Amino acid sequence: MAGMSWAGGALHRVGALGQRVTEMPDWPLLAAAVLATLSLGEATAVGVQPGQKIALPLVLGLFATLPLLLARRYPVAAAIVITAATLLLVVSHHPPTIAGTLAMAAVQYVVGRQRDPRLAGALVLPYVGFAIAPFGWAVHYRVLAVLLLTVVGAAAALGSSARMRAEARSHDASRREMRTTLLEYAARGERARIARELHDVVAHHISMIAVQAETARLTTPGMPEEGAQRLSAIGDTARTALTEMRRLLGVLREDAGPAEPTRAPQPGLEQLNELIDEARAAAPGGTRLIVRGHVQPLDPGVQLTVYRIVQEALTNARRHAPGAAVDVELDYRADRLLLRVRDNGPGAPETAEPGGHGLLGMRERALMVGGELWAGPAPGSGFLVEAALPVPETPS
Repeated sequence: MAGMSWAGGALHRVGALGQRVTEMPDWPLLAAAVLATLSLGEATAVGVQPGQKIALPLVLGLFATLPLLLARRYPVAAAIVITAATLLLVVSHHPPTIAGTLAMAAVQYVVGRQRDPRLAGALVLPYVGFAIAPFGWAVHYRVLAVLLLTVVGAAAALGSSARMRAEARSHDASRREMRTTLLEYAARGERARIARELHDVVAHHISMIAVQAETARLTTPGMPEEGAQRLSAIGDTARTALTEMRRLLGVLREDAGPAEPTRAPQPGLEQLNELIDEARAAAPGGTRLIVRGHVQPLDPGVQLTVYRIVQEALTNARRHAPGAAVDVELDYRADRLLLRVRDNGPGAPETAEPGGHGLLGMRERALMVGGELWAGPAPGSGFLVEAALPVPETPS
């Protein structure tokens, strides 16, 4: 087991070294020059048998190394030429040089790195045939054939492995980028929808300010001129604020797409009982509303946030835990409202994306009013959505 681990680590280091070398801009020229020179030196040093000419091993040694010049742009052509030269050298009873063997391994690695793995496998087939064919040859030729096949096959496999790892990293990066883009798009759309709903709430109160100021100015007899001017300024300021809000709302609608116009008031805590009744009628498991603490008045924006969070949490419970009982709890504290929605279902589905759009929208709503939200598996079983929302300070 230790030997296999060591061998795997060695192959990984060799593959990493090959990847670094092949990423150098001028490596084909440098490798071809160095290996061709070494091949000529090896052929000259080894010499030839009596009756043989030295020109053949010299020429074939060059053809087994110089095609590395083409390895970057034409790796398949370079591999074919180097393979032919190497096999011709062996068939003519001349041993391949070490430089030629290195060139052969390098070009096979490049083919596996840049081309389809099936093509790299096809270029290994001549060495498979050479390893099978020489049954009547001397033993050292059979050993040489197996050695060549091992070197070529290992180089092609390392190149293909590096290619697959690079593709896997690229796909992972693309998936992460796509998921981030989708979440950002969903967040922008959710913020725009929240802003539209808050606009309806705030616009009503600003309109009432303008109306009340104008009514007070016109219906109060004997009001000093300065007081009338101040009330008129209050009404003008309120109307200007409404105009600015409507302009901003138009920009948000362009970002998030058209919204269906509605004249119905935005929901709040008064409509929460109706929402609970609808959930109780739609789900057989039962839905309860639990109120704790001293009930305090909440800002309209906070009331809308509570309603939308409960609405989304009940929808998720029906979708992922059909038939489960759901408890909706409002816990009033001195400085905050704790909202909990818990079901007794199986918990979050395994296939659910963490931070899905529904949960993202609930978090955006909580942050918009200065609160925070947490969602995840509940202690014991089920799923829990918990939010802490601010309550207005009571005057002392």
